Order: sequence, then C-alpha cells, then structure tokens
Amino acid sequence: MSALKFLFASLILAVNTLVLVLAMVPVALVKLLFPTEAVRSGCDRALMGIAALWMDINAFWLGAVNRGRWSVEGADGLDPRGWYLVTSNHQSWVDIVVLQRVFNRRIPMLKFFTKKELLYVPVIGFAWWALDFPFMQRKGGASARADLEAGRKACAKFRLVPTSVMSFVEGTRFTAAKHAQQKSPYRHLLKPKVGGIGMALEGLGDAFTGFLDVTLVYPQGLPTFTDAMAGRLGDVVVRVHLRDVPAQVLPAPGEPAPRAAVQAWVNELWQAKDEEITRLLAERQPR
Repeated sequence: MSALKFLFASLILAVNTLVLVLAMVPVALVKLLFPTEAVRSGCDRALMGIAALWMDINAFWLGAVNRGRWSVEGADGLDPRGWYLVTSNHQSWVDIVVLQRVFNRRIPMLKFFTKKELLYVPVIGFAWWALDFPFMQRKGGASARADLEAGRKACAKFRLVPTSVMSFVEGTRFTAAKHAQQKSPYRHLLKPKVGGIGMALEGLGDAFTGFLDVTLVYPQGLPTFTDAMAGRLGDVVVRVHLRDVPAQVLPAPGEPAPRAAVQAWVNELWQAKDEEITRLLAERQPR
C-alpha cells in the first residue's frame, strides 16, 4: 500500500505542479513587461490565487494517503487580508507542506527567504521567482550586502499585496549532528539566526498585522517527504501563537532593525518553544 500511495501522491503532485506553474507563465510575463504598480498588484493577486489552488491540491493528497491525526490550535480567526511575520522550528521538508495546509486561505500566502541555488530547480524555481520569493546567497561579505538589498526589494514589493513573510530562524533543518556541532542550549532546537526577521522588520515592521509563532511536533518521529507521500506521516501537532511585534524590535524610519533587541526577543521565544515541544511530546507518550 505504501508504494501505491507514493505513486498516487507523486502523480498528483507532478501534474498539479506542472499544470499550475504553466498557468503562471502568461501572468508572470505581463508583470515583467508592464511593471506598473496597478499591473503588478493585479498580477500578484492572480499568481497567489494559482498558488493557493496548488496548495489546496497538495493538502488533498497529503490527507488522502495519510491517516494520522492532526492537532492544530491557534490558526482560526486570522486575517486573510493582513500582513504577518511568521516563524517556526524546522525539522523536515514536510514542514513546508504542513504549514501551507494549516495556513492556506487563512492568511496571505507564505513567502520564504530562499537559498539562491533553488532558483534553478526546474519548474518550481520559476514559480518562486514569479511569486517574488527573496533569493539569498548566505555567504557573508559582499554576498551579505547583496542579500540585504534583495531582502529590502522583496519587502518593498510585499507592501503592495497582503503577504505573510516566513522565516525559519534556525537557518537549516534540525539534526542531532547539527545540534551537537552548535552546542545548542536548547533541547529540541538549533540556535536562532535573526537576519531574515531583521530584514522583514526593516521593510514591513509598521505594516505587520501580527507575529505568528508556530511550533511543529511529529510525535511518532521525524518524517521525510517520502514518508509523507507514502502514507507514513503519522500524527502532526501544530500550535500557533498570535503575538504582537514588540516596540523595541521595530527600527526607526530609514534605520536597520536593532539586531541585539531582535536577537534577545527571538532567544526568549525559542526558550519558550523548546519547553513547549518537551511538553507536547510528553503529552503524547504511550501510557
């Protein structure tokens, strides 16, 4: 059955991606050729509508092949026409489809800070480009300055249409080896990095409707994307905390975000998240 489920999910994912990315092409070309604010705004709404349908179909196959229980709290009552800053712990590529299933049509589309190399992924790289995902080199030095400028330009575009800016502040997926190498002070998390959040606060801080602090837990063990497609996802626990963005992390006009204040804020959030993960896992241990 796992092989049949994997084949079913793979077929739907492939057709869904190919057809809907092709549907994006004419809209993206219009946005590229006529870069006025009115045209860009209309095209962005159309592109995000196509992306929302893509996520709906992915949510269908994810639920069809998996029978694990989903426990989601805190995702109701959000504004689909607001602007949100979103962060989450990061353990697997599955995290992305889980977050998309939880938030699709509840808040504006999640826009990720993405590694520049992913721009060249066939088909999907074009979709990320058309949707104005910020592509980062993450190499330091001159590349860091280029990343900062790319982030600023992306956030300026995000002001035109309601958007949710997503940052995995750990910067990479959690593994035991990375945790040990970092000497992370947290039990279940890597050390947080705040560059992406700082850029989002600098470009959109005064526009954010709220900050969504998300905790993801897989009680039966960490799944791979193959596990999700083969029906072995298991239970999924999602806790969403809607918080205000503290005044002390908002930059003055024309100034960068106060990095020390942002780091202190995120460190405090990360300590609470680590404790929450410990509690959620303990609640789901066999008795």
